[in-house]
Amino acid sequence: MYFTTDSAAKPGLPFYKTVLCLLCVLILVVNGISLARNLQSLRSANELQAQGARVGDKVQYLNVLIMDAESSLQGHFLSGAESYLGPLRTARAEINTQFAELQKLLADSPSQLKNLAQLRTLIYRKLSSMDQTLTVYRSGGLDDVVRIAETAESQSVMDEIRLQVVIIAREQTELMTARSAAFYKQYQSAVVLGIGINLAAILVIALFYRLIRSSFFSRLVAQRALQHANDTLESMVVLRTEQLAVLSRHLISVSEEEKAKLARELHDEMGANLTAISIDINAVTERLRPDHAPLAAMLERARATLVDTVQLKRRIVENLRPSLLDNLGLAAALHSYCDEFGKVTGIDCEALIDGDVDAAGPMHAIAVFRIVQEALNNVAKYARARHVIVHLAREGDDLALEVIDDGIGIELDAAREPKSHGLLGMRERALLLGGSLKIKRGINGIGTCVEALIPLVQQGAAQDAVSVTISAPHPPAGDHIPSLQPCSTRPHTPQDLDGQLR
Repeated sequence: MYFTTDSAAKPGLPFYKTVLCLLCVLILVVNGISLARNLQSLRSANELQAQGARVGDKVQYLNVLIMDAESSLQGHFLSGAESYLGPLRTARAEINTQFAELQKLLADSPSQLKNLAQLRTLIYRKLSSMDQTLTVYRSGGLDDVVRIAETAESQSVMDEIRLQVVIIAREQTELMTARSAAFYKQYQSAVVLGIGINLAAILVIALFYRLIRSSFFSRLVAQRALQHANDTLESMVVLRTEQLAVLSRHLISVSEEEKAKLARELHDEMGANLTAISIDINAVTERLRPDHAPLAAMLERARATLVDTVQLKRRIVENLRPSLLDNLGLAAALHSYCDEFGKVTGIDCEALIDGDVDAAGPMHAIAVFRIVQEALNNVAKYARARHVIVHLAREGDDLALEVIDDGIGIELDAAREPKSHGLLGMRERALLLGGSLKIKRGINGIGTCVEALIPLVQQGAAQDAVSVTISAPHPPAGDHIPSLQPCSTRPHTPQDLDGQLR
């Protein structure tokens, strides 16, 4: 018997554990959102930094384009070769492209857009001045160009362009610095929030661990208590089983003793009384026969009833304690019982005795006889057998018994039923003398074989139960295996009474 904490309906988590689980999930979600926002902020900062770098590069590139255009124009003036005018001719289209891209990059900064517009105006003024200078060179010559170059306006435009480029780059740098500071502040806040979330998560995990640990140890204590209870119950069951086994064997022993005592009393006292009654009836009958024939006939009928009573007494005595077992020994009793069993049931029953089995003591002899008696009763009731062999042999200090039939065999689980009283009785008789009994299929799986091994030197009636394989020879009828009217050994009538009755 075992107790267990398992149940068919599994309960859910306690409320506080559910709250802790939900809190853990919420903390993880908040931590994930914070991490996503931090990643987005970092991406935005990287984009701003890349944007600032591109703005600086493009502004410097505009300055380079103007300077290249001016240098190419001067080279044309000095050499007169048209090939020097390539940078000037491509500068306008390239400058327009760069201004369009800068317009997109600086769209979120009004001050930078204003600076960009001023730079555009200066660059276009410079380009227009270079176009006019080229036109003057082609119409007037180099001297006119030199006079134009010596004017202060031409030099001031380039200075303003350089200054405007510096202003745009500086403001872009300041803007990047301001945005970096804002990002750093936001990053600090995110770090503080992340540390707080992690601390909260650690706290919740610690609480959850404490609850799990407490639950684990509580369950461990409960399991140990259950195990202790199970062990206690098992020991009680084992002890109770041993006590019942000892009691069963004691009752068997007491029953045999009572049967022997009752058989002796019936044979001695009742037999003597019946003999005396028979003698008196015979004497009275002989006196009344000449003159009172009707009375003599009545006494003859009474004597016949007395004969039936004597036969009944014989059967009762033989059923209680076979007289051959005490007078001629175990071998003769088994031969006689098997012959009588064959006559009553019509089953060919053969007894094979090997060795000096009559050396067995009274307890061993009656135990073997009762086991054979119960086995043959089961054969008669359930086996549908035609032949049965009872083989008893002396093997050293043991008696080896086999009862083999050629019937329908046995279901292996039938004998393990606790209500197979006949089989349990055979087993207990064998265990009472320190022996063993097992029941199995016969040769080639045909019929049933009952095997018993009983030591002639008794090892103690209350010894530990021997491991025995029990199988019912035939399916039990109802709750137990009922017995036939026992086939008694051949009756032996006392000579004095028998002579009188004849």
